[in-house]
Amino acid sequence: MSKGNRTWLITGCDKGMGERIAEAALRQGDNVAATLLSQTETGPLSTAFDGRCRYYHLDMRDLDSIAPTVSRIEADFGKIDVLVNNAGYGLVGAAEETTESEYRPLFDVNFFGMTEITKAVLPGMRSRRHGHIISTASQVGFVAMVGYAYYSASKFAMEGFCEALAVETAPLGIKVTILEPGAVRTDFAGGSMKSAKRSIEDYASTAGRVRQLVKDNNGLQPNDPQKIAEAICTIANDEAPPLRLVLGLDALAAIEKKLDRTRKTIDQWRDLASSVGFDA
Repeated sequence: MSKGNRTWLITGCDKGMGERIAEAALRQGDNVAATLLSQTETGPLSTAFDGRCRYYHLDMRDLDSIAPTVSRIEADFGKIDVLVNNAGYGLVGAAEETTESEYRPLFDVNFFGMTEITKAVLPGMRSRRHGHIISTASQVGFVAMVGYAYYSASKFAMEGFCEALAVETAPLGIKVTILEPGAVRTDFAGGSMKSAKRSIEDYASTAGRVRQLVKDNNGLQPNDPQKIAEAICTIANDEAPPLRLVLGLDALAAIEKKLDRTRKTIDQWRDLASSVGFDA
């Protein structure tokens, strides 16, 4: 389906990447249903793009509200062609420092809410044999980073879910793309970033150092959110989008380094790996 005839559902559009993606989709002529954590259901894009953008309050932690919100959007727009799972936030701190009350809400938003809204849009996409599900993971969803044990885990979980989903939905005409951006210059590392309240001195040189780097580098991230939004539109307009899209030189370097390291480890331990089968 050509651009200008589609409806996008984009989560987490209060600010940052979600807002940029929504505006980029609107500027190419598409319609956008944008979800907000704030209670308001009006915003600048609904004014600037009269009738083609509507806002919907949605707290991704409230799993019971997700399906009814999707039903409202489908009633308002008639269909959902592109789902962008953008809502999410970060959590920095060593694994031992992080409490259950801190990491469970992270998974509710970054993983469980993402799976539930994906499941809610699938019946409509299946019936039309058309759709594209784009999920914002992260560089650290492929390369776990010290100080981000639980955030990385939530994004690793997203990637595993989406990779399996891609195989399940491909025969139904539904495409799946996982985004793996590096550091983006948004509020992600500012007000949107959560930190474990507990601090253990033994982790000062590892997770503690990362806590400080997050603060020091906020506003200096190398990747432009506007260009990332435009890249997302590019793959949404492509007939054969990638399963994974790495975005940013920092992400490319980290992921390529892990791939090289993994290949070397496999080769080093190949004999042992091959030894565990039953003898013929």
